[in-house]
Amino acid sequence: MSDLRIETVRGDAMLEQWRHVHNVIVPPAAMDLAGARERAERYLLANAYLGDVLVGCSTVRPPERAGGAATVIARVLPEHRRRGHGTVLYEHGLAHARVLGAGAVETCVLAVNEDGLRFAEARGFVELEQYVLDGKSDVWIDLRLG
Repeated sequence: MSDLRIETVRGDAMLEQWRHVHNVIVPPAAMDLAGARERAERYLLANAYLGDVLVGCSTVRPPERAGGAATVIARVLPEHRRRGHGTVLYEHGLAHARVLGAGAVETCVLAVNEDGLRFAEARGFVELEQYVLDGKSDVWIDLRLG
């Protein structure tokens, strides 16, 4: 695992890599480069590499108020799962959330992503709610670290 490198997204090339992983993992929420740029202005986006190979990405949404919940999302491409990369990404994001003063940590998972749900639940996350975005049919699950 020592070869996994996590880098904060800087510039369009890295943003395109982040967007690629995001769009593979959550196709119902696929975004274009402009949407990814907007996210990069509000959230901490990072990419994970094994050597020079992109294996995943993460998003940390800061708390909206002091002591509020931060959202930590770790995404690993399917061909790189079950090797500990998600854990490293998650722990990196969790550490950042704590620096931001988060009083709680949440995550969001597309309901059909069974790997993502198992990963979150194995780390102590419990379901808060399930919902469908307006005009869509995909079910999302918000979870909070217990």
